[in-house]
Amino acid sequence: MKPPLIACLAVAFTASQALGNAADPTPDRGEPYALAGRRLVFTTWKFIRSGSFKWLNRAGQNVTVAGSEGPWDATMERTDQPVGIRLVAQPARRTGELVRPEKPWEAKGVSLTTVLPDGDRLRAWGECTDAEGKKHFCYLESKDGWHWERPEFDFVEYDGQRRNNLLAFSGGTVFKDPSAPSGERYKAVSLEHITVEEFERFRRQRPDSWESHALRQDVGLIFAVRGAVSPDGLRWTLLPEPLVVEHSDTQLVCYFDETLKKYVLYTRNYNMGALAPSAKEIMPWWGGESPGIGRRAVGRSESNDFRRFPVSKVVLETGPDRSPTETFYTNTRTAIPGAPDQSLFFPTVWDSASDSTVIDLAASDDGVNWHFLPGGPLLGTAAFGEWDGGCIFSRPNLVELPDGDWALFYTGYNFPHKYPRGQLRYGGGAALWPQGRLVALEAADRGEFATAVIIPPGRKLRLNALTARSGRILVEVADEKGVPLPGREFSRSVPIVGDQPAARLRWGNEEELGGRPDQPIMLRFRLEQAKIFSLEFTD
Repeated sequence: MKPPLIACLAVAFTASQALGNAADPTPDRGEPYALAGRRLVFTTWKFIRSGSFKWLNRAGQNVTVAGSEGPWDATMERTDQPVGIRLVAQPARRTGELVRPEKPWEAKGVSLTTVLPDGDRLRAWGECTDAEGKKHFCYLESKDGWHWERPEFDFVEYDGQRRNNLLAFSGGTVFKDPSAPSGERYKAVSLEHITVEEFERFRRQRPDSWESHALRQDVGLIFAVRGAVSPDGLRWTLLPEPLVVEHSDTQLVCYFDETLKKYVLYTRNYNMGALAPSAKEIMPWWGGESPGIGRRAVGRSESNDFRRFPVSKVVLETGPDRSPTETFYTNTRTAIPGAPDQSLFFPTVWDSASDSTVIDLAASDDGVNWHFLPGGPLLGTAAFGEWDGGCIFSRPNLVELPDGDWALFYTGYNFPHKYPRGQLRYGGGAALWPQGRLVALEAADRGEFATAVIIPPGRKLRLNALTARSGRILVEVADEKGVPLPGREFSRSVPIVGDQPAARLRWGNEEELGGRPDQPIMLRFRLEQAKIFSLEFTD
């Protein structure tokens, strides 16, 4: 007699637990979900139920699939199916030029290439260029995101003086690593050139961690992704060996994923196919006089060890819904402020037909599968002649300012990307979403939906929402089986009406979600001419 299926599954589960991390088992999947923070922004359909339905006979019995009713006797009953809603990215507002040249080493431009919230301040690492065209790596700080200070150090001598904000480091994008010891709490990634000797040594030691695209015959260089570590973000040590040898000649982004417990690296990759074997004798190195076929795309690589990454694989590329002359430049992977598990991309989209750029928005539930949101692009270049009227390039990260607005910093140039660069100037600005209104879950008329079952990270809920004067939002709280909690039914919900950045949900005079602490719940929404921008759980 064969053992029951449940018993077999129990034995298998126990065995996988015994193996622990050595077997690296696939994590359990399904509801209820846990949020990494207290904020939820609907950027994909992950947290919105697809709902279900039943075919019922005349007696109201469920005869779905298995019934044998007459030709057209059954009727459909729907449960928690979303209707009348859509997700729409909201256009950004320009801040103007926030960071302008002030110092001699900034004569041709200064920009913020990484911005990180750190305690009560924003820390920024940037790039600046002096009048001779020499590039430097600099550091700035701000209390509000609008006014930037240049702390003085003595790391680098410039024009005979050592009191400046320059760092003794070639640069890169920076992230703070919560898993690292204090001596390596800050890390950076950048693209560097390596010698033929360095490449040959690397290839012998790590034969699976390089790709031929990094060997640039046309310019006689070999590209590699390098890493650096720092205890404070100011004093940097370049790691002796490349992280990986591949071609990613614009912005790299890396972070430590606390869910995966791994480092995730995003590169500038290319959607190129494999080189024909018969051509390897003709074109052993990429480049030369061959036409540029591979479109710029975004690649992804992950590793348990910050010092060793596999070659990245393309995860976001120009699809058939976009122009064939569009490619992706700076890949700004970031997350919703206060919700590190809700990943966003703000890719700069370059159109070679007009030598123009825009910033768009894509979202992902797992960092691998990405989807562009309707409503984009979010920001284009300013008017011709403005400081950012030539082209703009997004920078990490999306940050929440002290007043609740969200900002994505970018570098703006006075000329188009490939225009003659003799008179080129650049500066730093930001795309701004007041009150954090980046993406709207919108019902133009009437809409309904229910969330996935979650473990609420707080006993109360605030809604960032906007309705027409004739609109409203009602909310019901149900248990994991969909049964409304007593006193938290739609009939008790106090309507949300108007412009409400932080409306407290109430049912009569009660604000708590109901049920027992840590009870899995689902939320049902009824919307009329309304937009929901975010949910935030509080105590």
